[in-house]
Amino acid sequence: FHGESRLTARTSLADIGVAGGSQLTLVVLPASRALTVSSNYTAKLWSTASGLCLRTFEGHGERVMSAVFSPDGQEVLTASRDETAKLWSTASGECLRTFEEHIDTVRSAAFSPDGQEVLTASYDHTAKLWSTAS
Repeated sequence: FHGESRLTARTSLADIGVAGGSQLTLVVLPASRALTVSSNYTAKLWSTASGLCLRTFEGHGERVMSAVFSPDGQEVLTASRDETAKLWSTASGECLRTFEEHIDTVRSAAFSPDGQEVLTASYDHTAKLWSTAS
């Protein structure tokens, strides 16, 4: 088996062609939520069901370039022109950590599969690996 598939009620992995001993990647998306970034220095968390803004992440000093959910959906990681990336709580909107060692725009950031590390990529031609622990 190679590819992606959705499991419906009472469907097993074998039913969709997955062989025993296969290595699988499970992607769980936060239920009915989306992220947007803006030139007004913020990122926003939205309910896709209601269309309402659930949270605004404020604290960057320049335009936010990207935002991603942590694997468990409990945190958001933003990258900004202010040369930083920030880790946020989706529950409270609080900034949990600021990653600041780049010397140019942080173009993008991503979580490791276990959510314990983040990788930032900058226009300063570097990528940096960080621990999410304070």
